[in-house]
Amino acid sequence: MSTDLQSLIQSYGYWVILGGTFLEGETVLVLAGFAAHRGYLQLPWVIGAAFAGTLAGDQLFFFLGRRHSAWFLARRPTWVPRMERASRLIERYENPIILGFRFLYGLRTVVPFALGASRVSAVRFVVLNLAGALVWAVVVGTGGYLFGQALETLLQDIKKYELLAMLGIGVTGASFWALYFRRRRLPRSTQR
Repeated sequence: MSTDLQSLIQSYGYWVILGGTFLEGETVLVLAGFAAHRGYLQLPWVIGAAFAGTLAGDQLFFFLGRRHSAWFLARRPTWVPRMERASRLIERYENPIILGFRFLYGLRTVVPFALGASRVSAVRFVVLNLAGALVWAVVVGTGGYLFGQALETLLQDIKKYELLAMLGIGVTGASFWALYFRRRRLPRSTQR
């Protein structure tokens, strides 16, 4: 990896993690875990930045759901079916959903919004959200770190391949996002 890219990662990596996990974050966090394995970032700080970013994003969406759900949904009609799905899940599995919604691909931003619009107390959401955010940050960040370790075991001299590995992780994450957004834009009848 070039020293310029290494320097950028070391200088701005934690801020990128904070911003990326505020919005969604799995790909950013896996890349950050990999960068921690390579020694460009420190894993505890990666996990801390991811925890702070995801917690802040979830709290914002909860607040938007609590205070502005009607206004927000009127401007984003594509959220209505996802909101209905999230609401059904919340009715059935309230506590497990609060703890684990980060692991539900495609519902990550909708669930805290739906929780805010529901009868769930803000205090309960905060407490369970703290626990869920910590588990998510540790699991996904450590997963990226261990992925780097596995690659190093397979490739021996990973230094030659680390840029390719980071690009591969990034392209894979971007592909999932592209498929997700493409599928969301298709009419319901073509998604089956």
